[in-house]
Amino acid sequence: MSLSRRIILKAAGAVAALAMTAGGAVAQSDPLRVGLGDIASVESLNLLIAMERAKERGVPMEMTFFNSEDVAVQAVLSGEADIGVGAPYAFMANSKAPIRMFYRMSTLLFFPVVNSEVYSGWQDLDGEEITVHSRGSGTEALMRLMEQVHGIEYAGISYVPGSEVRAGAMLQGTINASIVDAANFRLLKERGGDKFLRLPLDGVNATDEALYARADVLEGRAGDVQIFVEELLRTWKDIADNPEIVGELRVKYDLLPDLPDEVIAEAVPYYAEAVENGIYPLDGGKPEDARDDIAFLSAAGQVEGNPDDVNPADFWDFTALEAAKAAN
Repeated sequence: MSLSRRIILKAAGAVAALAMTAGGAVAQSDPLRVGLGDIASVESLNLLIAMERAKERGVPMEMTFFNSEDVAVQAVLSGEADIGVGAPYAFMANSKAPIRMFYRMSTLLFFPVVNSEVYSGWQDLDGEEITVHSRGSGTEALMRLMEQVHGIEYAGISYVPGSEVRAGAMLQGTINASIVDAANFRLLKERGGDKFLRLPLDGVNATDEALYARADVLEGRAGDVQIFVEELLRTWKDIADNPEIVGELRVKYDLLPDLPDEVIAEAVPYYAEAVENGIYPLDGGKPEDARDDIAFLSAAGQVEGNPDDVNPADFWDFTALEAAKAAN
């Protein structure tokens, strides 16, 4: 997705977000409030669809929008939101907060890429500068992990938010080593051909986004959360079977109606590519994923601990997921 399209998408999503929040507050009583540390966009359509399906089964739900994932975590803790979107392992490990993840929404998929006229592999990045999304981001964690895996040390890390911005800088030649998402790696290959080389990421299985909630919400609203998880599982499977259903259900539920046509046109291709790359797991998560996440984050220097000693129950509560699977 181009930078201009992403900006349009965000702006239009903000308008839709305000309408959804206001309308939900009037029409629903005691809704499950999902806190998103961003504004609604094409990338959140699968979540919004699952929420609409849960509403059809009698579970009131509403999306609440916050400025960042950190603010969303605090909102969940304070009770301003019931469910958060993210993977707050470091926060949970450091604070011992009574929140647990309960559904794995997506896995990390990024593409370390270099200008092949300058570098030919990981070893060439020893003593060189790289560019990632932001401090503490998954892109930084991945690049830090590869630093350890390959026994190299970067001269420095620059932070440039926006995969499309970093891809544009690579096309312009202002940076020569970065990490981008699938869409922008495809853009680099389309416009630069063999000039841009993807570096391998071996053995990385890490959560990008999950749903989490306070323990009292998971217990006190167990029936509602189970129905929501059932609809998450159904929606993820339906999209995997046929990504075009995203477009059909967006119209059916009138989701993000203010998006321009050119942005709406990006939705189905986005999910088709995501399905092809296995971004959206169909099982909702399992204990082994928690250990993989800790292995990844500890190697990247974001959390401490031996993944072999990790108790997944310190971070995850699979009760609703197991109940949802048993009900299907």
